[in-house]
Amino acid sequence: MQNVFRSSRARLAVAALSAALITGCATTGNPDDPLEGYNRAMFSFNDQVDKVVIKPAAQVYEAVLPQPVRTGVGNVLGNLGDPWIALNNMLQGKFAEGMSDLMRFALNSTWGLLGLLDIASEAGLPKHDEDLGQTLGRWGVGEGAYIVLPFFGPRTVRDAVALPADMMGNEPFSIDHVPTRNTVLGTRIVHGRSVLLGTDRTLEQAALDRYAFVRDFYLEQRRYKVNDGRQERVYEDFDEQSAAPLGEAVDVAAATAVESLELVAIDRPARTGARAEQR
Repeated sequence: MQNVFRSSRARLAVAALSAALITGCATTGNPDDPLEGYNRAMFSFNDQVDKVVIKPAAQVYEAVLPQPVRTGVGNVLGNLGDPWIALNNMLQGKFAEGMSDLMRFALNSTWGLLGLLDIASEAGLPKHDEDLGQTLGRWGVGEGAYIVLPFFGPRTVRDAVALPADMMGNEPFSIDHVPTRNTVLGTRIVHGRSVLLGTDRTLEQAALDRYAFVRDFYLEQRRYKVNDGRQERVYEDFDEQSAAPLGEAVDVAAATAVESLELVAIDRPARTGARAEQR
């Protein structure tokens, strides 16, 4: 049963990617977004699912659980992903970072009470954010077109191809016990959405076209991560020399849309959520 569940998840991503490529006749002049017609429709679908299901659940979660408990939940979820992050760091040749991730996992899983306490960060072992899509990018694989997957949200073709492996390598998808896996998965979705509840209004005020804003932010963010920050931030429709800095509030707002439209956010850093909770 669990194998069927896993394979159906992977087939969903592949089927959505294939359907988008087939419907690619609705193209636009944006070279990064040749599937804009399909993408806008799927963006609206994911947005409605978020408004009807995910956001209300996150609001209840935030209202019922006190902040210290939610922090502990976030720490446990983050700890589960550290081994996959370590592997991708090593595949990219960043062995020091990979060893740091493994030490984080070992330290938090033992002295940190199965990850409930993030004592590794206090010990000087920072939390990293790596996935197979970034690894492929570091290996020189082109990102391909921008695509919005149902439930999984914004991706590039490269990230969509890497998604099944990221799912299999990242907890909770590698948990064999189906009830446990589904519980952890649901908690991850609701917790990830809850830490971004305070920034929805900022996003609405920051962008006239939410779809275009999220798309441009996502692509900029992924390119920034693939290059480990060695890339200037340039936002569309702004003159590079005259534009004023947009500031962290707008960055967090864009991240809100990216996160909230990804019902299965398996590769997002805890740092964005932490900043949002502090605001």
